[in-house]
Amino acid sequence: MTRLKLGMVGGGQGAFIGAVHRMAARLDDQWELVAGALSSDPERALTSSRELGISDDRSYSNFAAMAQAEADRADGIDAVAIVTPNHAHAGPAISFLNYGIHVICDKPLSATLDQARDIAHAVKESGKCFVLTHNYTGYPLVRQARQMIAGGELGDIRVVQVEYAQDWLAEEVSNKQADWRTDPAKSGAGGCIGDIGTHAINLATFVTGLEVKEVAADLDTFVPGRGLDDNAQVFLRFGGGAKGMLWSSQVAVGNENNLTLRIYGSKAGIEWSQENPNVLLFTRFGEPKQVLTRGGPGTSPADTRIPSGHPEGYLEAFGTIYADAAKLIRAHDRKSDAPQSDPLPNINDGVFGMAFVSACVKSSENNSAWVKVNS
Repeated sequence: MTRLKLGMVGGGQGAFIGAVHRMAARLDDQWELVAGALSSDPERALTSSRELGISDDRSYSNFAAMAQAEADRADGIDAVAIVTPNHAHAGPAISFLNYGIHVICDKPLSATLDQARDIAHAVKESGKCFVLTHNYTGYPLVRQARQMIAGGELGDIRVVQVEYAQDWLAEEVSNKQADWRTDPAKSGAGGCIGDIGTHAINLATFVTGLEVKEVAADLDTFVPGRGLDDNAQVFLRFGGGAKGMLWSSQVAVGNENNLTLRIYGSKAGIEWSQENPNVLLFTRFGEPKQVLTRGGPGTSPADTRIPSGHPEGYLEAFGTIYADAAKLIRAHDRKSDAPQSDPLPNINDGVFGMAFVSACVKSSENNSAWVKVNS
């Protein structure tokens, strides 16, 4: 099968997430990177493109020139990956959609809810595919948990606990990754709650299938002088009566990338952690705890690349998102209605994520009052 042609905006020299996207796109051999506007600095953009094997005539100094030129080419890109800081998502996304090019965008969707809605309008008008890279939904056992809940194995969902704890911002840090994430002009209104809190709430809603209706949030900035929150504690009210709590922190000393989900229903409970992603704990009421392993007995073999006992992790989960995006785009372009085995995070998830951040900020500013989440 011919590889799809991928372009990239951002993600040049020294950009962590750009390299991750490129590795993920190549993992299942579905994509080939052929074009890019990899930096706002033209010289840096050209150097980055040459390092990645992109021809000079497809290295662009800005996203607008790239969108127009690629749309005009007979061999133009099939999709663009947008891997810039939050404030620079909306412009490229809308531009490429307007030129009829599918979009794969890093999370969160944008810096503001208004920007998110503008992107959603462009998606609707263009009719093109939009994939948001909430990559943790690509883990096989996350999808296993989703299937189990949809199949009623946990019964009625009562309690949802999700946390995403890191410690890399426990002190004042100055580097490329930290600087934009702690800058309200680039990150948006939410710091920690927007950066990793959106991952946490997306995981909770993806697995449970529940919708968050209201939040009561307490956002804190513990490091003096920091412009955005670095710790968030949020009470959640879900549709259907389930209750939950979300904790996201980038000042939790001793935590590297501790994303953990616990869900409790009327029949059973489950627990999964990103730092040990090949294990899912499942406990029926009154019975011994079961340890389910990726590809092992009692689990679905879907989305696994290697036999059980051989660990799969972050890059493989990210690769699954890109592989599924390729399936979605191929089906779209041949006008096929073939259903996806698992729904990819899309524009609606992105708008919800920004509405969630907005509601959390508003709640915290009002002494943690309950606030409706309005997408």
